[in-house]
Amino acid sequence: MVTSAHEGLHRIFQERPEILAPVFGVLGLPFPEKATVDALTPDVTETKPLERRVDTVLRIGPSDGDDFLLAIEAQSGRNADKELSWAYYVAHLQSKYRLPVILLVVCQDRATAKWATGPFDCRARGWTAQTTRPLVIGPDNLPEITDTRTAADNLAMAAFSALAHARSPQIDAILETMGHALQVRDGTGTNYFYEFLEVTLRGTPAGDKWEEILSFVTYFPGRGTVRETAYLEGKAEGEAKGLLYVLDVRGIPVPDSVRERIAQCTDLELLDRWLERSRTVTQAEDLFTEDSAAPEDDPDQG
Repeated sequence: MVTSAHEGLHRIFQERPEILAPVFGVLGLPFPEKATVDALTPDVTETKPLERRVDTVLRIGPSDGDDFLLAIEAQSGRNADKELSWAYYVAHLQSKYRLPVILLVVCQDRATAKWATGPFDCRARGWTAQTTRPLVIGPDNLPEITDTRTAADNLAMAAFSALAHARSPQIDAILETMGHALQVRDGTGTNYFYEFLEVTLRGTPAGDKWEEILSFVTYFPGRGTVRETAYLEGKAEGEAKGLLYVLDVRGIPVPDSVRERIAQCTDLELLDRWLERSRTVTQAEDLFTEDSAAPEDDPDQG
């Protein structure tokens, strides 16, 4: 299990390789639909005496093309030594495995990401012998996932985005969405993401927010009430999305008129009743059956 933000930013590629395709998509590069992904030793140390170690090295085996290596580095700040180390990593890995190498650098702040794009040249007297051009993923090009449906559909990418945006002003909304998505997807595999963010955000303001969310979730374990999801989502819009997601998962068609009524509702207690009914109704309109009865006339009114 990962033990820090630095480790989490690269180890998640080993432990949840399903994020490779969406990350490459953000970078505008194709990723093979069918490919094997194998973690290789990150050790690029020669016989003596200086130890060099890439954060993560993956061997990608596309079903329709040649293998390549993906070297992943998590970078928290500008470091001139890395300009030399990265060139060494690429050259060493290419020589060792006889495979082309792509270097991916993951950053949590814009200044570091801007610097990490390079290019980093080895040149003398006007001649460039080697150029290192990392791919960089960071706050500027990694989307902030604040939609519950999107997060629930790809928990690994949502967790990675939350960690990468841990210093963003939107981190509270991102984490609330992640908490809601984990409840929607409650089951096998979700514990990994609860713990991943707890450990990698520990000791930061984002970590305090995640602990707050976790403490609320465990106070109502498995209830899935709208009051609980409202706390996690922080707004009625998120509650409505969760309700619609339940209907969608159950395969219940939702007419536009029903969708609009749910989306416009800001009454948390009413949404709570609708959510309970969403688990058993056979058509979306039945959500409102018990709420549509007209009140009795007041005998005191003329």
